[in-house]
Amino acid sequence: MTISNKSGRQNSDDQMKSLAKIVKVLECFSVNDRALTPTEICQRTQFPRSTTHRLLTSLRDVGLLDQGKERDKYRLGLKLFELGNTALASFDIYREAATIVDSLRHMSGHTVRLAIFDGFRAVVIRRAEPVMDGGIPSKFVENAPAHCTSVGKTILAWQPESVIERFIEAGLEKFTPDTISTREALYRELDDIRERGYAIDDGEHQPGLLCVGAPIRNEHGQVFAGISASGPAWKLSKDYLPELAKIVVHHANQVSENLSTGS
Repeated sequence: MTISNKSGRQNSDDQMKSLAKIVKVLECFSVNDRALTPTEICQRTQFPRSTTHRLLTSLRDVGLLDQGKERDKYRLGLKLFELGNTALASFDIYREAATIVDSLRHMSGHTVRLAIFDGFRAVVIRRAEPVMDGGIPSKFVENAPAHCTSVGKTILAWQPESVIERFIEAGLEKFTPDTISTREALYRELDDIRERGYAIDDGEHQPGLLCVGAPIRNEHGQVFAGISASGPAWKLSKDYLPELAKIVVHHANQVSENLSTGS
């Protein structure tokens, strides 16, 4: 019996819709929301209760989700950790930048983040913390908002206008009173970043935190990633930012050079 093209397309569409639902469930979890109840997941996805239950059961059965001992909450499963490590290892920048991230942490004495751009967020793939010295720890950022973090803004500044417009249309979430939240203000900021060659985040994402980020280019000269150094404002004076920027830009250029030469 021959299956019609129409039936084949329908099956393909159904599979894509199911995959999109799975991704939406997984995206409910974050560093701040490590464990969620089925009701919370249902509220966040807006899926019917029966659909949510079916997805959670299937994801648990294949190891993408774990269910707590009380069986009332779900967490991301170890299978995702395994897949994530495999994905990271496949990125050239993850390997090429390893020693440079550590070098920047050592030279600056601040937290260093290496991130790549997924079109909407700066996804942090490496992070190096300074030796604890009594300072307030910064929040772990697994997805850095591109409009209010230095590593995000420094990548966004060199994207095509179509990408920037698509990003703006998705919404500019306000995290602090200093967060850039309008199209006009963001374009002015991106112009300033391109002119000076690096980005500054002065409490725009997290109050009391200063960050400097610089762009990283691939072998074709396109900005696709960034690296930043950040520290508490009481420790990192604004007068020192230009000097710190030179260090960050230098390390960003090293990563770009490594990627272009394949060394």
